[in-house]
Amino acid sequence: MPLPRAITTLIGEFSRLPGVGKRGAERMVFDLVSASPERLESLIGSLRSVLEEVELCPTCGFFISNGECGLCCGRSRDCGSILVVESPQEVLAVENAGGYRGLYHVLGGHLSPLKGVGPGDLRMDTLSQRLANEEVQELILATSPTVEGDATALYIAREYHRDGLTITRLGRGVPMGGS
Repeated sequence: MPLPRAITTLIGEFSRLPGVGKRGAERMVFDLVSASPERLESLIGSLRSVLEEVELCPTCGFFISNGECGLCCGRSRDCGSILVVESPQEVLAVENAGGYRGLYHVLGGHLSPLKGVGPGDLRMDTLSQRLANEEVQELILATSPTVEGDATALYIAREYHRDGLTITRLGRGVPMGGS
């Protein structure tokens, strides 16, 4: 039995989300279709708020609302170190761990020549500006433990090597390929 086009379209959109397959998307959509109008309006309002209010910080690349970044503007931050990560989710993981008090820089991905992702596709220009304009003593590379993540870290280490700047890479507790 064919489903209405609106339902199949929504299933298709949900299945494009990371970690959501076709079956999971169907379950979510069928739950939403049978939900109360108030619950659907609440979901629609939340999605609209994200669309209208949330953007990326032009400095660090983390999510901001109302133009102010709590990570860049925080008085308790150590402005001498920048932790370079691939995505905003990794910033959350480090913040939830609670040990790091420096600044962040979100690249927005990693180098992947096979997929056509080069340095110009990442936020490397912003990183260059920060290193030129801020008094950074340490650049901590926290890219993923994959071939692409390692290539990205190596590129950054070579590109931004200069006197007075310590470039370090996070230690790994997971064997190569275990990610």
